[in-house]
Amino acid sequence: MFPEIEELVPTLHIASVYALFREYPSARLIANAHLTKLTNLLSEASKGHYGKDKAQAIREAARTSIGSHMPAKELELRHTVKLIQELDSEIDEIEIRIKEIMDEMDTPILSIPGISYRMGAMILAEIGDFERFSSPDKILAYAGLSPSTYQSGQLTSTHSHMEKRGSRYLRYALFNATKFVCNWVPDFSDYLEKKRKEGKHYNVAISHACKKLVRVIYHLQTTGEEYNP
Repeated sequence: MFPEIEELVPTLHIASVYALFREYPSARLIANAHLTKLTNLLSEASKGHYGKDKAQAIREAARTSIGSHMPAKELELRHTVKLIQELDSEIDEIEIRIKEIMDEMDTPILSIPGISYRMGAMILAEIGDFERFSSPDKILAYAGLSPSTYQSGQLTSTHSHMEKRGSRYLRYALFNATKFVCNWVPDFSDYLEKKRKEGKHYNVAISHACKKLVRVIYHLQTTGEEYNP
């Protein structure tokens, strides 16, 4: 409908672009828009980031656009943007409630630098009752995060792939949480670097750091202690 817009904004998925396409869902409509109205719309949606210059640039691009004039597609675009905004609003509402629940739980997992409410909630939701697991290794196996190794005589592969068994949601949460923890906690970043220097593939090195993180999480959740480097 207006392909040139991608060259004028950092991404299509920002409030100002959504507002633009809900009001003017084609290059044709943007080209005929009143400049003051277009400026005010962009300024309000971008919280002052976009002004008259941006509005002029967008309108000029629309006037020479190769975009199609398709009324049915204009309607579809309006509805698509509306649906995205409604889903974004629901996601925001859910994440606020997740934060409230996590605060009520007062879980020590959030004391680990790098573990956010979202990742922390996913980890706790997937593991459930920690008493079901007799050791951290059982949680690691449940997540399917144990790296499989290939051996041939005296040769062991350092580029092992991750297992695909277990809870993929827990695996996703632990794997990504470990990346952030390695960025924030020197002990973990040093450990990751040590494994990398041993020649291990990044994913295998992360799996080792993940095992370390699972042991920490297990200890915190079963003792109630907060994380202390």
